[in-house]
Amino acid sequence: MLDGITKSLTDAFKFISGSSVITENNIKKTLSEIKIALLDADVNISVVKNFISTVTEEALGEKVLRSVRPGEQFVKIVYDKLVDILGSKTQELNLKPKDTLSIILLAGLQGSGKTTTAGKLAHLIKKNHDRKILLSACDVYRPAAIEQLIRVGQIAGVEVFTGDRKDPVKIAKESVKFAKDNAFDTLIIDTAGRLHIDKEMMNEVQRIAKEVKPDEILFVADSMTGQTAADIASEFNSYLDITGVILTKFDSDTRGGAAFSIKQLIGKPIKFIGISEKIDGIEVFHPDRIASRILGMGDVVSLVEKAQEIIDEEEALKLEKKIRKEEFTLQDFLVQLEQMSKLGPLENILEMLPGMKQNMQYINIDEKKIKRQKAIIQSMTMKERLDYRLIIGSRKRRIAKGAGVSILEVDNLLKNFLKSRQMMKNALKNKGKIGNFDLSNFM
Repeated sequence: MLDGITKSLTDAFKFISGSSVITENNIKKTLSEIKIALLDADVNISVVKNFISTVTEEALGEKVLRSVRPGEQFVKIVYDKLVDILGSKTQELNLKPKDTLSIILLAGLQGSGKTTTAGKLAHLIKKNHDRKILLSACDVYRPAAIEQLIRVGQIAGVEVFTGDRKDPVKIAKESVKFAKDNAFDTLIIDTAGRLHIDKEMMNEVQRIAKEVKPDEILFVADSMTGQTAADIASEFNSYLDITGVILTKFDSDTRGGAAFSIKQLIGKPIKFIGISEKIDGIEVFHPDRIASRILGMGDVVSLVEKAQEIIDEEEALKLEKKIRKEEFTLQDFLVQLEQMSKLGPLENILEMLPGMKQNMQYINIDEKKIKRQKAIIQSMTMKERLDYRLIIGSRKRRIAKGAGVSILEVDNLLKNFLKSRQMMKNALKNKGKIGNFDLSNFM
């Protein structure tokens, strides 16, 4: 996520970070490198100029030049201005109370990911706000668009209204009535996109908006289109007065031009980002957290939030007692591996840890190895999982055959298990809380 700009900015800070004394010359040199980094990231040039101007104004003041730690002070200024560019603060969805229907209209070009985003957004709102959601299929032009929305709805566990599958405005209007008649409290309307902006498309989505009067009009943009996304958003905004933006494929974007340009050019907040193809692959956009990740400072808050969603506090306390009494089993180990997998790709998890992003090139991440570790344990009987000492001789051969691995890999798993068990016991003894697994065992 935004690897390109992170590396460029990190390299730029080498001129100044950690310096006990900084001068106007090395500040200007660093700012010149930052400017190049932003332009390479496909950030709009007017946004870049404004950013450099405001950072320069503060960085050349006495506050930095006479600071005890001027390098750190300079990085803090850059961080603050990045947060400003990205939107200053998190923008929540405008949802009415549950006894009143909230309507969300999605608009954007074809290929931006509107249909899958509709399902992801439904899943997120359902999970976070416990609402009854209906999807409305108003893309009657793209082949199989309605069938795709139905599939996405099934995965998200929400109903889909299709109407006559012919008239988008009529479908939208009827879906509002259906939602109200059937006690839905949230309606998400998936509209048709085109390969480029044209008046026919814009007029149609404008008519839908006038008919249903949505509480939110969210522009869905492919973040990999860079600053072009801001230009397209501006055009949509002139017809619809959009209330916010969803950037898809954010996990694949190494540059960040769309994120940096869109808020500044159209004055509308980025509300969500798409982070994977999975139904839960959407996140609320937090400007401060993204700025922190861009500068390689990590995002511990988001990591903790992810962990809290997955880890049950009561189960964690039971696990702690087991570790203290040396009763931690291979079955417990399997559960921990599965929970770690649910957090998402290991690379994304590591990037949330402060200082890790700059060192990712030195770490060999092998997700397949974790899967093999799980397969080995799953090939064991429950009796073996509860008592690892039983796993000798013919049992090892049977387990290796069942998991499709060598006996050596079974031996390595047992060594890693015992090593992790001791590490966690030491962590509890020294810090009073459970430490993380040694990730190097799985890479």
